[in-house]
Amino acid sequence: MNQLVCVLMLGICVMQANSNPSISEGLGRPYLMECFEEAKTLVDDAYKYSRDESLSRVRREVVSPADILRLMKQPRGDSRSAVRSADYMAQTLRLLHDRVHRVHKRSLNATDLLPREDLEVLSKISGCAARVSDPSCRTIQNLDKYRTATSVCNNLMSPRLGASNTPFKRWLPAQYDDDVALPIGWERNRRFNNFVLPLVRDVSNRILASKDEGLVSDSEYTHILTLFGQWIDHDLTFTPFSPSLRSFSNGLNCDESCERSEPCFPIQIPPGDPRLPSGPDSCIPVFRSAPVCGTGYSEYNFGSVANKREQINTLTAFLDLGQVYGSEEKLAMDLRNLTSDAGLLRVNDKYKDNGRELLPFSPLHANMCATRRRVTNDSNAQEVPCFLGGDVRVDENIALTSLHTMFLREHNRLARELKKLNPWWDSETLYQEARKIMGAYNQVFIFRDYLPHIVGDEAMSMKLGRYPGYDPNVDPRIANVFSTAAYRFAHLAIQPMLTRLDENYQENASNPNVPLFKAFFSPWRVIFEGGIDPLIRGLVGNPAKLGTQENMLVDAVRERLFQFVEHLALDLGSLNMQRGRDHAIPRYNAWRKFCGLSQPSNQAELAEVLNNTGLATRLLQLYRTPSNIDVWMGGVAEPFVRGGRVGPLFSCLIANQFKNIRQGDRLWYENMGVFTPNQKKALSTANLARIICDNTGISRVPKDPFRLVNAENSLVHCSSIPRVRLSPWRERPREGPDEAGAGKEQQCGQRLNFTLEKPIACTFYLILIVFAGTNAILAAIAAEVIIMNVFFVSSFGQYIHTYIFITYELIHMFNSHTCPQILPTFLFNKLICKY
Repeated sequence: MNQLVCVLMLGICVMQANSNPSISEGLGRPYLMECFEEAKTLVDDAYKYSRDESLSRVRREVVSPADILRLMKQPRGDSRSAVRSADYMAQTLRLLHDRVHRVHKRSLNATDLLPREDLEVLSKISGCAARVSDPSCRTIQNLDKYRTATSVCNNLMSPRLGASNTPFKRWLPAQYDDDVALPIGWERNRRFNNFVLPLVRDVSNRILASKDEGLVSDSEYTHILTLFGQWIDHDLTFTPFSPSLRSFSNGLNCDESCERSEPCFPIQIPPGDPRLPSGPDSCIPVFRSAPVCGTGYSEYNFGSVANKREQINTLTAFLDLGQVYGSEEKLAMDLRNLTSDAGLLRVNDKYKDNGRELLPFSPLHANMCATRRRVTNDSNAQEVPCFLGGDVRVDENIALTSLHTMFLREHNRLARELKKLNPWWDSETLYQEARKIMGAYNQVFIFRDYLPHIVGDEAMSMKLGRYPGYDPNVDPRIANVFSTAAYRFAHLAIQPMLTRLDENYQENASNPNVPLFKAFFSPWRVIFEGGIDPLIRGLVGNPAKLGTQENMLVDAVRERLFQFVEHLALDLGSLNMQRGRDHAIPRYNAWRKFCGLSQPSNQAELAEVLNNTGLATRLLQLYRTPSNIDVWMGGVAEPFVRGGRVGPLFSCLIANQFKNIRQGDRLWYENMGVFTPNQKKALSTANLARIICDNTGISRVPKDPFRLVNAENSLVHCSSIPRVRLSPWRERPREGPDEAGAGKEQQCGQRLNFTLEKPIACTFYLILIVFAGTNAILAAIAAEVIIMNVFFVSSFGQYIHTYIFITYELIHMFNSHTCPQILPTFLFNKLICKY
């Protein structure tokens, strides 16, 4: 009945839309509401079915790798609400489009049928409007002192810039098959540069495959360099899958069919695959990444032209340790110990690691971490739930779990130390101050200790050298190409074995090394097999794998990803390329051009770029032209830059991203007013080796944990590694930091970090008095007060720009009598107080 009503009303609406706009508007709203309710029911039912089915599958005795990956990549909390809003809008407009086509045999956009006002109503009732509107920053306490969990209001002029649950940034336009939403290669026979793209699994088989026996170990860097890269990635990017198991349009189950139908984008198996059966009914199931509100075929961008589909990043764009603290308010609160006044994070209340804290268990009732009985073949073995962390991938492998555990312990250690220094601090202050220090640690480690080993000498000096200061005009958002391709370089540096070493840095006899494919989703190994100490020793005591052109992906991630039983294991290389095509990432040569690098056009030029004729030949046998190479494949194939572990293309893209993250972060630890000078000096001495010493039972560590032990980087006793001095955080009760000038810097510097604004302001007042009169001088003084109390300005140029803009707006308001006059005495008093 609802469909009949929709079609009848739509027919009347279309016939009269051009001749009588007022009647069109009157009929558009009821029609829209009918179709929205139907779409809402469709989406809600699909979500409920998919959620129940996904949980049911991972609670079975035997869990498939695809089911584990899908559940791990499901949006949760506010992210799920954001994705649901996008689906409400998209499905409402899809129903509109389909029914118009059936009735009138022609295609019409939503805005051909409904007035703009009704589309704005749809944006509101779907929840999309709330996703793009800027929140008020005025009600957020301590905004200049502490980060919000979501990083909303980091940029005061654009409050959602860099916040969680917002779109990735496009550095180059998306190249969808239909220029709107369909993935690259959706139509299998479509030609690009006159050639059909190869199957991603075929590329994986013929280029990426390598035997574990032939791997080359890194001669300089330890395995923790690889894991720390994954640790950083889980602070910056998470792209959820579409929550629905079935196609909204035809009900197709993505797990039961190899047909391509939104959101199903399966990986086809090529003929002669060494492991998987080929044919039309054989594929690796893949779900498309969830879209952002109002992009793709929703055709709603306050006009009638379809937007290109964009993907959502559920994490913040800042190095804020979201993987420890969470990137949503509710999760952040769930991770805290609210029964204590000490500002602590929650810990496991059932198990300890040699007396030290472990992560709490997840409340999700699922069997995805119940792998012990299957792996050990012991039907009586005790199972445990998954751990809970700030990022859902906390249990992805036990080496990553050990880093999560170590940083949780460090937060709690800091909070307890700060409590000793300042016994009157309440729980909120202790939590926020410890979190703030931890975030600074992370930033120090990444820029000083990690990135130089990755992007190389030239990129560090040209793009990531001395801190230039905060710039609110820099967009810190994570680029789609960074998340989907460039920062997946470290997959080639993964060792097939996780080593566990004893106190002498020898293989642990009681808990020997673990094959990586048996270390996925195995928190029980941390609880019952020696804790995190042997794992941390293994990470700092053994080399990373060297990602050479002859030995790219180990079998653990190419043939055994998330494999616990004889089910269809996943292929990480194929998934990387398929995800790049899903996101419509431009291909190799487009990004070489973006970075100012040469663009090879034939085999000889590609061989010169790769310094490898054989590899260039094999790539062109598949892709036929360098311009068609998937950017991830091309990037990892390049030889390393000097001093780095990526090629020129990925060095450029990674350095650009971290440059933007640092410069576009108002609360970056080096920005004036975020920490006092003495606090910054103390933070500069932070050392990952000391974090290890303070939060494990390990007594000897390499001075630089990222470098292999040698004559210059020997194992040293923890007693020789200094701790960060916390005395700069000592406060006098009710007075502020016990630092010379620290209180003034934190109170004034947070608002205005420029010392020459007084003479500039006085000159500007004088000019305004002469040329514009009383209203102008009132506006100028009001602008000064507003800047002092509302805006964060960190440079002379930003001050002048903001000052003139606000003054101009206030003059207009005063002269047009659109706001009440402000008492001059009050304004002058405020101004005098500042100076």
